[in-house]
Amino acid sequence: MRLTLCPLFSGSSGNSIYISAGGVRLLVDAGMSASRVEAHLREIGVDIRDIDAILVTHEHVDHIRGLGVLCRKYGLPVYANEGTWDGILLRDSSIPLRCVRTFDTGEDFYIGGVNVHPFPIPHDANAPVGYSFDCQGLRCAVATDLGHICEGWMNAIAGCQALVLEANHDVDMVNRGPYPAHLKRRILGKKGHLNNEDCAKALLSLVKSGTRAVFLSHLSLDNNLPELAYNTVCGALADAGYDVGTDVRVTVSRRDKVSDMLVLTSEDVQAGEA
Repeated sequence: MRLTLCPLFSGSSGNSIYISAGGVRLLVDAGMSASRVEAHLREIGVDIRDIDAILVTHEHVDHIRGLGVLCRKYGLPVYANEGTWDGILLRDSSIPLRCVRTFDTGEDFYIGGVNVHPFPIPHDANAPVGYSFDCQGLRCAVATDLGHICEGWMNAIAGCQALVLEANHDVDMVNRGPYPAHLKRRILGKKGHLNNEDCAKALLSLVKSGTRAVFLSHLSLDNNLPELAYNTVCGALADAGYDVGTDVRVTVSRRDKVSDMLVLTSEDVQAGEA
């Protein structure tokens, strides 16, 4: 049994993550143009026509930019909750009805043999969610656009062996930067984005629950640096006694390029539990 996780692109300009397990191929979000999504999938040997479904976290454009074209061109099923669909259809009312799938946040559902758990996240969108995925004991999760650490989303992703976790900004860079005051308040607010330090703090707890690999994701172009996010998180892990690379793999998701693919196997999980 294998689970594959690969951010196709990640950042304030657009987000999409490829996940496969048990013969099911999924995308979480489609935040670049449809042509970019297709091209990045081809780089990892996946045809867009083989995607079984797209799952949407929320209706902001950096998560749905390519969605309408992909639906109209390929008829792909798209899963979102009612609030997110309201936001999506305000931006693009031409999405075919045959593509629409609706779920209730907090209630599990299946796509093939993959159990999907949508959980609420603190962000300034209609009804934003993250997702955890479970297939025969292999578990991963996507948790970005997190305004702050809270028990709800932490519990939802605890025990996942692999994560796509937000490390959006450095607080000092935001405060010193050129953004207007209202935008700084949004980013730093309880429904904004998770900073590097809080990402590190969350990960320290999650590693104790079984996380062995993380993609630091949704980095701000103006308020973060890949090496800063990486060093902040790895420094906290090292200070807590973890060996980065052995105990936990830390990778920064690439903004405009496909990130390194992570493959989990049942043997890996059994070895980690031994």
